[in-house]
Amino acid sequence: MKSLICEAFGPIDSLVVKDVPSPVPGPQQVLIEVRAAAVNFPDALMVQGLYQVKPELPFTPGAEISGIVKAVGAEVKRVKPGDRVIAMVGQGGFAEECLADEARVMPLPPDMDFEAGAALVLTYGTSLHGLKDRGHLQAGETLVVLGAAGGVGIAAIEIGKAMGARVIAAASSDEKLALCRKVGADETVNYSTENLKDRTNAPTAGKGADLVYDPVGGPYTEAALRALAWRGRLLVIGFAAGDIPKIPLNLALLKERAIVGVYWGDAVKHDPAAHLASLRQLKDWLAAGTIRPVVSARFPLAAAAEAIAKIANREAMGKIVVLPGS
Repeated sequence: MKSLICEAFGPIDSLVVKDVPSPVPGPQQVLIEVRAAAVNFPDALMVQGLYQVKPELPFTPGAEISGIVKAVGAEVKRVKPGDRVIAMVGQGGFAEECLADEARVMPLPPDMDFEAGAALVLTYGTSLHGLKDRGHLQAGETLVVLGAAGGVGIAAIEIGKAMGARVIAAASSDEKLALCRKVGADETVNYSTENLKDRTNAPTAGKGADLVYDPVGGPYTEAALRALAWRGRLLVIGFAAGDIPKIPLNLALLKERAIVGVYWGDAVKHDPAAHLASLRQLKDWLAAGTIRPVVSARFPLAAAAEAIAKIANREAMGKIVVLPGS
């Protein structure tokens, strides 16, 4: 089978597609024929050796997939060959076949295609965990979403609206903000040309935002912190801008603001019951049409490195998927 291989940490364009042996499932594993694999910002960091987790080399990136079960291990009970599934695999997704632990496999909803299925769990799981478990978002509060046209940003907009918040979407271009309005944002801010604090104060009568969802970092975090109201909360999701910001902590002290870390991957391990409850909530919202992954671009496996680079350069809107069979 063909697989995208990272042989050494370094530039994204050094990734290569190679023929490798098909994997064999262990007792509690599932072998999946990959129909779609979503591209996420951690993939770009991981292949460059910049992520907090460094896989053993060589490895295949790709954390979330959808496809058809091809074979199962002897102890697998919940799925069988032929089932349509979604899986969180951590790595290995950008390949024609991929192994997944049975515990991280769930049925693909009957009315969902493979592309949307692959684009669901990481971004929506991260956003729901951040907004609900870490941000304690309440109905009627004002939520500001930075990087709002990206995968986690779109998910945060939809989930914020589902939880009853007023959502202000912030992004770097009018084209991106048009997508944010399409998925439900109440207000938009172009932080390339507008002052984030001023534009947040205007629709809140000078109060500021209750919660900021920040997957961007860099120069935008301090501006977002200044846009928070008394006892507002800033969720640290990631650093897509490339720089980890150095924040003057007096900004937290002066209005009793809170800076809150969000690390969904480890949260799943520490509290699997809460993760399952979140998956059930996402499933209900999907069935109701409240959320729907936005897939903006599709790449064949041969161009998977190009897809990862597009994410790294913050050129994507919504989600990008790799289609190994195309």
